[in-house]
Amino acid sequence: MPTVTLKTDNHLHQQISQMAEELHVSKSELIRKALTMYQQNLAKNKIKHSLQNASLKVRDVDASLNNEFDALSFDGLNDV
Repeated sequence: MPTVTLKTDNHLHQQISQMAEELHVSKSELIRKALTMYQQNLAKNKIKHSLQNASLKVRDVDASLNNEFDALSFDGLNDV
């Protein structure tokens, strides 16, 4: 397995060491899991933003269609 070297300040190193000890995993395993979770979170956020953008586009089209329908539904009914 390839090796990655990580430099941290003392506080972060202490946090990593404490978490690894509490979870009964090595520091390397803790960091691998954290990176995997971070990557999954980024992917979820990317999907979320894509869905939000698509929703906004649909809303604009729906609003436009509703305005057209409203204009047509009263067309010629003003005299009745």
